[in-house]
Amino acid sequence: MLSYRHSFHAGNHADVLKHIVQMLIIENLQQKDKGFYYLDTHAGVGKYRLLSEESEKTAEYLAGIARLWQQKDLPEEIQRYVNLIKKLNYGGKELRYYAGSPFIASLMLREQDRALFIELHPADYPLLRNTFKDYQNISTKRDDGFQQLKATLPPKERRGLVLIDPPYELKEDYDLVVRAIVEGYKRFATGIYAIWYPVVLRQQTKRIIKCLEATGIRKILQIELAVRPDSDQRGMTASGMIVINPPWQLESQMKQILPYLVKTLVPENTGSWKVSWITPE
Repeated sequence: MLSYRHSFHAGNHADVLKHIVQMLIIENLQQKDKGFYYLDTHAGVGKYRLLSEESEKTAEYLAGIARLWQQKDLPEEIQRYVNLIKKLNYGGKELRYYAGSPFIASLMLREQDRALFIELHPADYPLLRNTFKDYQNISTKRDDGFQQLKATLPPKERRGLVLIDPPYELKEDYDLVVRAIVEGYKRFATGIYAIWYPVVLRQQTKRIIKCLEATGIRKILQIELAVRPDSDQRGMTASGMIVINPPWQLESQMKQILPYLVKTLVPENTGSWKVSWITPE
């Protein structure tokens, strides 16, 4: 189908959550000198112009990154995330661009680290390829991102992060995520897997969690940020990250960060958050 374009949603509350979690995991991997592998299965174009026709049409970033942009009291972890976005905006005088997960990774990777960015969309892939064509340790590929867990794992580095962020425009995506995780985990059980999910209908979220529980995989952490209560009306009410083999600090870090995000991103007082284990160690 391939109708989903992330440019309509870049920088929204879901991106804020996803990219803070991504940053914290990469920071943890960097605590060791040995290189790591980063796989982004649904990479998009890499970076987004917030003043584009697509972005301006929804202006979702105004209730996301824009609400953090000029805050003076940011917690340290959130400040580091905002600083990454400011690097893309020539020091941060004006918010004009937003970094997708590939660009955030590119800003953080060291010489000894390696990344593969996958995108299937025929219009998005050329933009992704051109953005990263001069990076020595980054490869791009037009392909089905789910297949790359089978094709590229385990990495030679034997440590790394797999970010899985499908559009969920097809109901099958929920099942494909679980199948891909099972395939990847068989090959690379010590890797960190971070799966983004939207909450549009809560039953779909419950389904993916139930399926992950049934895999028998241990150490699965759920992190969720809601901007309004669950509803059967159209639209995303919340989003979350499911992290397999999370760094030990991630649970406590997110418990400190999420109350601030709810207060700042959801001034209407309709928001909530949760950090809980789907399956403990």
